Amino acid sequence: MLKAFFTYVRPILEYCSPVWSPHLKYLIDRIESVQKFFTKRLPGLWNVPYPKRLELLKLQFLEYCRISYDLRLCYQSLHSYCDTTIRLLAV
Repeated sequence: MLKAFFTYVRPILEYCSPVWSPHLKYLIDRIESVQKFFTKRLPGLWNVPYPKRLELLKLQFLEYCRISYDLRLCYQSLHSYCDTTIRLLAV
C-alpha cells in the first residue's frame, strides 16, 4: 500500500509545489490530511499518533517536502542552474 501511495498519490501532492505551495495553515492542513488519512488506514497504525506513524514509515510531513523543494528551486535560481528567463510568444 505504501508503494501505491508513493507511486500514485504523492506525486500529485508534490507536483509543481514551488508554484502553488500554500502559506495558510488551513490549506497546509488540508494537504497534509491526505497523507494522514492514508497512513491511518495501514494495518496496525490506526491508533498511532500521526508524527509517530511518519517516523515508523520513514516519511516526512508534506510541508517539509514542499519547503525542501522551494529551497532547492531558490538555490538553483540563484546559482543559474535553471533557466528563469521569461519568453513572450508573439501572437
